[in-house]
Amino acid sequence: MAPKVLISDKLSDAAVQIFKDNGIEVDFMPELGKDKEKLAEIIGNYDGLAIRSATKVTPTILEKADKLKVIGRAGIGTDNIDKDAASKKGVIVMNTPFGNMITTAEHAIALMFAVARQLPEASASTHAGKWEKSKFMGVELTGKTLGVIGAGNIGGIVCNRARGLHMKVIAYDPYLGEDKADKMGVEKVELDELLKKADFITLHVPLTEQTRNVLSRENLAKTKKGVRIINCARGGLVDEEALAEMLKSGHVAGAAIDVFSTEPATDSPLFNLPNVVCTPHLGAATTEAQENVALQVAEQMSNYLLTGAVENALNMPSVTAEEAKIMGPWLKLAGHLGSFIGQMTDEPIKAINILYDGSVSEMNLEALNCGVVAGIMKRVNPDVNMVSAPVVAKERGIKISTTNQDKSGAFDGYIKVTVVTDKRERSIAGTVFSDGKPRFIQIKGINIDAEIGAHMLYTTNEDVPGIIGTLGQTLGANGVNIANFTLGRAAPRGEAIALLYVDELVSAETIAKLKDTGLFRQVKPLQFDVA
Repeated sequence: MAPKVLISDKLSDAAVQIFKDNGIEVDFMPELGKDKEKLAEIIGNYDGLAIRSATKVTPTILEKADKLKVIGRAGIGTDNIDKDAASKKGVIVMNTPFGNMITTAEHAIALMFAVARQLPEASASTHAGKWEKSKFMGVELTGKTLGVIGAGNIGGIVCNRARGLHMKVIAYDPYLGEDKADKMGVEKVELDELLKKADFITLHVPLTEQTRNVLSRENLAKTKKGVRIINCARGGLVDEEALAEMLKSGHVAGAAIDVFSTEPATDSPLFNLPNVVCTPHLGAATTEAQENVALQVAEQMSNYLLTGAVENALNMPSVTAEEAKIMGPWLKLAGHLGSFIGQMTDEPIKAINILYDGSVSEMNLEALNCGVVAGIMKRVNPDVNMVSAPVVAKERGIKISTTNQDKSGAFDGYIKVTVVTDKRERSIAGTVFSDGKPRFIQIKGINIDAEIGAHMLYTTNEDVPGIIGTLGQTLGANGVNIANFTLGRAAPRGEAIALLYVDELVSAETIAKLKDTGLFRQVKPLQFDVA
């Protein structure tokens, strides 16, 4: 059955057509996002949800979204999506961080000009038939110091444009390296230094607990007298009441604000101040940007629903379409290894250690880790997936560690998973053969070569005669057909294991009969999703 996507905000017709051209069923209901009750009522019918900023994806909505696999936000900000709830539900959250970079950066530059030259006030005065030339004395940008808070994608473009205006650019960004700053032609500084030196300050960071109120009352007081402030990033980065007071006092000469702590902003302490330019969240509001992000989100969601490619996800490692093709068998193997360990482990898990050897060590290990953890966590909750499993593991205090190494054995590459509990460590390793089929190659340090089937039986025993016969006779007598039979042992007459691929689930009665023979230390039926 073809995937089904709901578009609950205004997206371009071209984006709708992209879904259709990819064979995805799409319902375009651009006003639905404003109706929370109706959205909750129908969201359970969809595999994907494409939105802008009007739709609020709350835990209540997600609770009803039993089929939902992906939410695509046409734009950068995802404040309207409860990402924690989406992750727990196993829903990927994507945005489109590159489609409106130029537009938002240009709007910041435009606002900087507007506040420097008082353009909106001058325009309104002139439209009113006045000629107040001496009233609107502005300042030049040339030679001024621009302080950029956040020198990432959009902030980097602003830096470049400002240098073209012959401004001196300083930047505060904890993730900006000295080499990168040199290449950008900006001076990297700490926040206090930026506040002290900048003639203009522009913000280009997401709203997080670390960035909330980055321009607080305390920090605004540290700014240079006569500073002008521009915010085209997110509401909540600036203390609006404190900013209004400092504008009235003259400490801050002007502000240009495109985003507000509450939107739509129908009331704000910044409104009607003569030295403030306000726009209604227009940073991405150009024809080009709106089209770009709409097309981008449609392509990203289509790729994920059809090929498993993950682009610009906020709660899962990105996996390109090419990576998805190459990694597909390895992701399956990762899940099978995790599933084996999960089904074998009854006590609480303290740690998961994952070793990648050879060719697989050069792949997207974050995604593979998610596959392993998902396989393990299905023991706790059958509904977990690669998105929700790391959240479940973290909630349970499980530590996850990864090691990668060059080829060290007979296989071109392999994955080994070890779990640690209070009682024991348990490990299993596997590889992918040239035919693309995953195989188990080691259990408890004992080498094997086992094909993976939907139904399997695992036994441990002392290496003595009669094991094969007992297994074959007991299973046959109870109507269980053996598709593949793999044996391994640590040493002659030492510990031995058997892993059988069977055509049907082995019943509890058959398991009891095998245990009653007294030959087996452990008899465990296993199931794997091999679809």
